[in-house]
Amino acid sequence: MNIAVVGTGYVGLVSGTCFAEMGNQVTCVDIDAGKVDSLRDGRLTIYEPGLEVYFDRGRREDRLRFTTSLAEALEEAEVVFLALPTPPAEDGSADLQYVLGVADDIGGLLAANPDWGYKVLVDKSTVPVGTSRRVTDAVEAHGLTAGEHFDVVSNPEFLREGVAVDDFMKPERVVVGTSSEKAGEVMTRLYEPFVRQGNPILLMDEESAEMTKYAANSLLAAKITFMNEIANLCERVGADVDEVRRGIGTDSRIGPKFLYAGIGFGGSCFPKDVQALHRTAREEGYSFEILDAVLRVNDEQRKSLIPRIVEALSDDGRLDGKTIGMWGLAFKPHTDDVREAPAHVLIRELTALGADVVAFDPEAVETTKATFEREPLSGDGALAYAESAYEAADGADALVVATEWPEFRRPDLTRVRRSMTGDAPLVFDGRNVFDPQDMADAGFTYHSIGRPHVPPVAVGDEAGVGRGGDALAS
Repeated sequence: MNIAVVGTGYVGLVSGTCFAEMGNQVTCVDIDAGKVDSLRDGRLTIYEPGLEVYFDRGRREDRLRFTTSLAEALEEAEVVFLALPTPPAEDGSADLQYVLGVADDIGGLLAANPDWGYKVLVDKSTVPVGTSRRVTDAVEAHGLTAGEHFDVVSNPEFLREGVAVDDFMKPERVVVGTSSEKAGEVMTRLYEPFVRQGNPILLMDEESAEMTKYAANSLLAAKITFMNEIANLCERVGADVDEVRRGIGTDSRIGPKFLYAGIGFGGSCFPKDVQALHRTAREEGYSFEILDAVLRVNDEQRKSLIPRIVEALSDDGRLDGKTIGMWGLAFKPHTDDVREAPAHVLIRELTALGADVVAFDPEAVETTKATFEREPLSGDGALAYAESAYEAADGADALVVATEWPEFRRPDLTRVRRSMTGDAPLVFDGRNVFDPQDMADAGFTYHSIGRPHVPPVAVGDEAGVGRGGDALAS
């Protein structure tokens, strides 16, 4: 098939590249000329494991092209995916200006070029219920008729950053929202090669498809938040959240995923989608109280290490003159995405209290720099970047683990302990990466989420490499 993908952000670039890998002719369009030039030159503009192989092959075999011209991408396309930003507005609703603006542009081009034929326009972005109708109206405003000249389909993405290529190539399910039998047939034909192992293509109405994405992400966010609440209670009653997780995760009605306690969720999907669904409920006069709690608790959880750090390092509530090492900046491992990252919340809180933060992340340093250039830190403390995890810990009064990158799981604990200040250096593990007993045996004063504190053991230089924990990315 000939496919156009409008928008070369995370969803657009992964989608276009994977469609090309399956043999389709794909043209990706973006108004950012610099980004398009980079992609044409073979330079990926996002970090996603496994994407580069398909990207290089698609370009080499001329199945994957990039342009700034919407008309060029639209002319031959049978299916047009709208993979555009839908950032949260100040009131929490999804901002549809980019989606509706492109829909208007497409309507103008199709009206001016009737020989281009019928198109299936696909909302791939996460959009509120009713967006398909609004996109249809924007195109029909140019004198076109839905069902004759075009159809609009809702096809939400369910990509997990870090494993997005596998998610796209082998989806658990494909959701297609359309009231058009013709558009449904086109979408089924497009996705059939991706579900040969028997996973379903679910055809439903547009509104149900739009709601499905919000419902899925909000439910997962609620599951994470519930487990964080359990972890906070475990600390007060002396229970171990890891044991609780194992105890409930073997219940088939609950399952083991998204039960890992930590310092809250972030990223481009969960916070934005929960806020948008919450806003939709309010607009419909419905009080979605569970979502109220999810948003409030997650905001508190991302700051939950701050009181512990202050208590351990300060007599006056300030952290002036203290240096905090930080391992991890991305909101999760295997991505450079720092949107709504708990690490960034911690950095802002720590520097506001006067602390200097020295941070390391395998992939997210540049995206972090760009974020804080746009929205500078306001406190007296400073932020610096280390070349390695060990450098970030060197001379630190405390070490914070904010992202569970695999390389953080098996550090040389003797080297870390020697490089930090204090006889029993402070480690605040926001992702439960390490085993508490290992850390105590290695001579650290170790704090984690929802697990009993184990007093540090006095050690010499013989303390070795820790086993690490069994926490998994969620």
